[in-house]
Amino acid sequence: MSTLLSSRPLTADFLIIGAGVAGLDLALRMAGHGDVLVLTKAAEGESNSYYAQGGIAAVLDPADDLNSHIADTLIAGAGLCHENTVRQVVENGPRSIRRLLDLGAPFTRDETQGGFHLTKEGGHSTRRVIHTADATGRAVMELLLERVKQHPRIRILADHMAIDLVTARKLGIFAPGQPNRCFGCYALEILTGRVATLQARFTILASGGAGKVYRYTSNPDIATGDGIAMAYRAGCRVANMEFIQFHPTCLYHPKAKSFLISEAVRGEGGILVMKNGEPFMQRHHPRADLAPRDIVARAIDYEMKRSGDPCVYLDITAKGKSFIEDHFPNIHKKCLELGIDMTSEPLPVVPAAHYTCGGVVTDLHGHTDIDGLFAIGEVSHTGLHGANRLASNSLLECLVFAEAAGNAMLNIMREHPRFAHPDIPLWDSFDSHACQEAVLISHNWDEIRRFMGNYVGIVRSNRRLHSARRRIELVQREINEHYWNCRISRDLLELRNIAVVASLIIRSAIHRKESRGLHYTTDYPDKDDANWCHDTILPITE
Repeated sequence: MSTLLSSRPLTADFLIIGAGVAGLDLALRMAGHGDVLVLTKAAEGESNSYYAQGGIAAVLDPADDLNSHIADTLIAGAGLCHENTVRQVVENGPRSIRRLLDLGAPFTRDETQGGFHLTKEGGHSTRRVIHTADATGRAVMELLLERVKQHPRIRILADHMAIDLVTARKLGIFAPGQPNRCFGCYALEILTGRVATLQARFTILASGGAGKVYRYTSNPDIATGDGIAMAYRAGCRVANMEFIQFHPTCLYHPKAKSFLISEAVRGEGGILVMKNGEPFMQRHHPRADLAPRDIVARAIDYEMKRSGDPCVYLDITAKGKSFIEDHFPNIHKKCLELGIDMTSEPLPVVPAAHYTCGGVVTDLHGHTDIDGLFAIGEVSHTGLHGANRLASNSLLECLVFAEAAGNAMLNIMREHPRFAHPDIPLWDSFDSHACQEAVLISHNWDEIRRFMGNYVGIVRSNRRLHSARRRIELVQREINEHYWNCRISRDLLELRNIAVVASLIIRSAIHRKESRGLHYTTDYPDKDDANWCHDTILPITE
């Protein structure tokens, strides 16, 4: 682990906040063109990407075609996908996969066909998801991390958390009519409590999503929406935050914290059933168990409320023990550790917050509203996902936009080879002191996650949303008092960020007066293309 001293700024050409697939792939791309600093608040390798089980969607089979993948993505997105973004991602997908293969990615092969095994997931019309058994994210992350650690121009700062972005407006050198610019960020060295000043010509948010805003989530503890909150505070627009994807099948077990049962289990023949073994998805969608995720999650939510059962069940026992052990070795192993044998009994599952389809508004090159600031991966809103992300398009977006952002930055460097850093003041902690009431932080954290799950979850209503807005406004006032009077810590910074993101989700959901994709409200149960077939874009910070 690298450490920093608060008494001296650290300068790099590229500052990447986040160390998932998007951040690490971009780091490798840019290392030949300058010094790269990768900031991660956790241990090296810990990220949402690491836990991605299913795979990466791309047109690799000669029987498949780009238009089919584009059509599936547009259908899942319920009318809100930006077709130019979808086309860019899908058309560049095969090249991104070839790049991973050239780096040594160990994707699972199909010995009978002589190529790679492709699986089919919900919303896809054919098999096009390349994978490494049921641990694709881990395999790709380990590969990229190994290459990153070997490169002499890339430095990883683990256990360092970005606090806020440093911009021209923040420094008081912002001229009206001129574009704002980002010059880096302040970062907390978590283990010591010291604060570092990080300067860079380009700052890239690759910090992932915000699943921890909800009590039940498939995301790891780091997914607190830090990049979205920082960008919004800095003046960036944020879009479509009402569209939070709930993964239909998170394992329901008291000791299975955030353990996801891959979409591929249903893709390979798993069937959702009630406690008595009755299948139910055929009542909700023509594609039954292979319907898009928003339909499946809502169907499970409906059946649980109708029956009063705490979960439903995912049954793949008909495929046989050898098939299950070959295709899902890691899921099978984890379930056995918890006393569940998926080869002979169905898995108890519930929906859980999984993916943030909205985020920081960018163009097709990852540019945000602030010069020098880019956003790639789940933190961003590119228009790819619309109102609902198609399964296994997330890692694909990370790879394609890492390339696009990298090319954009290189073009800027060629056109403007010289760049001067302004003087950035060191962090001033004022007269802050250690928080004497740490219980207040944990209480606020728990309160936000509970009312977000209860009022802003899979099914919403005007009454629930307005109640949630009143609560988040009260909690934010308390959090601001903590922030300005207490010495900062990771817990306090994460609490501050999830409160911002929760507020953005609530405000966006109140604004959209229809049901579309992942946003379902009982007050407006129908889709309204005439009035709402557009993004929800929140204004620059009020």
